Amino acid sequence: MTDQTINLSPELYSYLLSVSLRENPVLGELRKEMKSHPVGRMQICPEQGQFMALLLKLMGARKVLEIGVFTGYSSTIMALALPDDGKLIGCDTCKADTDIAKKYWRKAGVEDKIELFLAPALDTLNDLIEQGEKETFDFCFIDADKSNYLNYYEKCLWLVRRGGLMAIDNVLWYGRVADQNIDDKRTNKIREFNQFLKEDDRIDLSLIPIGDGVTLARKK
Repeated sequence: MTDQTINLSPELYSYLLSVSLRENPVLGELRKEMKSHPVGRMQICPEQGQFMALLLKLMGARKVLEIGVFTGYSSTIMALALPDDGKLIGCDTCKADTDIAKKYWRKAGVEDKIELFLAPALDTLNDLIEQGEKETFDFCFIDADKSNYLNYYEKCLWLVRRGGLMAIDNVLWYGRVADQNIDDKRTNKIREFNQFLKEDDRIDLSLIPIGDGVTLARKK
């Protein structure tokens, strides 16, 4: 037993993966390609992806919304966790990155489950709301520009069903949120967002120290 989350040494992290990671070979190939990508660090870690896939299966999720597709690791692993008639809607603005994602969707056999919108995410979310998609999503994953986290969250509260789940990435922001000597705009936005969620009684809340920190918010 321990009363505080442990830190992971490189050796312990390697052990964690060795006894728990069940990674589809296509996802392993994508991770390998991202090692040479200029901002490959933005990709979620494999244990986080596996954790989210497990959540989807536990929920029996059929419809997922992703804000921030990047090169497709999270969308691929989530689509693999959905049933054959499941659907994932992805929002992004970068064609070059999402072209990589499309390649791996095809390799993993999930491209028919995924619909990509290349446009500012807030525009896409507003369109979905106007088209009658309120409370139709089981799960939303927010992992795009941090300055808009609160705006994305509010839109997702409209779109996710009651009892549905939102996962918000990078809420520990490489530890910067706890360093009072850091006072840049993005760090402060995440601090404000984290505090807002703590006080929001529309949700049940848990912040998980996996990857760069993932907040789980269940809509009441």
